[in-house]
Amino acid sequence: MRSRKFLMITICFAATWVLITYIFILKGNHPPNLELQKKLIKLETGVKEYVEEENNSFQVFLNKLKEKIEEKSARSIDNTIQVNNENEMEENKTSIIENISIAQQISQAENVESTTFKNIVELAEIVETHLPNGEPIIPVLVLACNRVSVSQCLDNLIQYRPSAKQFPIIVSQDCGDPPTKEVILSYKDQVNLIEQPDQSDIYVPPREKKFKGYYKISRHYGWALNTTFGKGFDYVIIVEDDLNVAPDFFEYFLGTYNLLKKDPSLWCVSAWNDNGKLGNIDSSAAELLYRTDFFPGLGWMLTKELWRELSVKWPKSFWDDWIRHPEQRKDRVCIRPEISRTRTFGKVGVSNGLFFDKYLKYIKLSDEYVHFTKMNLSYLLKDIYDDKYIKMVYNTPIVTYGELRNGLVTVTGPVRIQYNTKDQYKRTAKFLGLMDDFKSGVPRTAYHGIISLFYNERRVFLAPGANWKKYDLSWS
Repeated sequence: MRSRKFLMITICFAATWVLITYIFILKGNHPPNLELQKKLIKLETGVKEYVEEENNSFQVFLNKLKEKIEEKSARSIDNTIQVNNENEMEENKTSIIENISIAQQISQAENVESTTFKNIVELAEIVETHLPNGEPIIPVLVLACNRVSVSQCLDNLIQYRPSAKQFPIIVSQDCGDPPTKEVILSYKDQVNLIEQPDQSDIYVPPREKKFKGYYKISRHYGWALNTTFGKGFDYVIIVEDDLNVAPDFFEYFLGTYNLLKKDPSLWCVSAWNDNGKLGNIDSSAAELLYRTDFFPGLGWMLTKELWRELSVKWPKSFWDDWIRHPEQRKDRVCIRPEISRTRTFGKVGVSNGLFFDKYLKYIKLSDEYVHFTKMNLSYLLKDIYDDKYIKMVYNTPIVTYGELRNGLVTVTGPVRIQYNTKDQYKRTAKFLGLMDDFKSGVPRTAYHGIISLFYNERRVFLAPGANWKKYDLSWS
């Protein structure tokens, strides 16, 4: 039994070794994947511990491992690393697939409980994280629970997805709802299903029992992001199961992901405009993007570096409010569009339709395809944006809401309405049809306190005084 178990470990570790070699070959000059390297080191340690427990020589194990790779791949490790032509690469790919298949078959047949063995099989299933041209593969992580209407979201994503290779769809299901799972599985290889394994009852403080759903959502988010980024991806796009997406949803993220890499003051790209109702946007400006201090969510992209930072302190509940705290945001901002690239159809949920009837159902979903990858979006970088945008805002003439509403503004072009207190802001925001709440003192869509909107076919900036310094937490 011990020798059989040892053989299983050997074959699986062989599959892993060859797989990682192939990943590096495929990427060419792309920098080595540090996540995979860390996993391999951790795995090697685990295998060594297993071998020592079984009183086997680690060197003997490695020798047998090399023999097994040579046997299955028909070449030595050194020769494998030097593969240069497409025919050899294709042959090597076939041998990798064979090895992984063997590992999976053994795992299923033996029902092995060894943690080390399970880690080996999991690592053997790690997907490529970059295309041959070096562009990142960006998975779309769909968070699902018990809505069979997740099909609306998936149909939309599949309809507009330009490449299944570059944008794999991963559906993470919590709750274990059978009808919802059946719907997800009906998409077969068009999506990948992962299931949050911890279905035990979650602890909620007695005074927060009515918020139990928010605790489960936070747990689900943390597990799903850990699992997805654990595969080695550089970026992930998060979509809830009650969102529709615009035709250029994927183009939008392809055009903006590099901004996250270039500008350390950015920490997310969101497809959502909280004030994106038809009367508050310029419907002819589908290409217009902004920086915002307010975290929008509802279809957003983050990096593995940010997740590494957040995951170690991920909250037990209300993750979206938590992520807006100054301690997490650290003055970093998101990119958001003039016209939303997502729209929610989920009135029924944990929030009991909060804001849905008054605001969310009126959000305009863009129907125009903008070629963001062909645009110069450098104007969104902090140094350029702050210099031009803020200067432009404070060069516009000040008017009152009454003058604007009654058509008494005599100048053409953009105008500015100034606010100095929380009550002034809330009152004016309601008049203009905006969402008037604050999170950690930040109004929705604000940048340096400035909200950009359309009103009666005119660009309007609702802005604090020019000497504004920072957000006031007491306004929340």
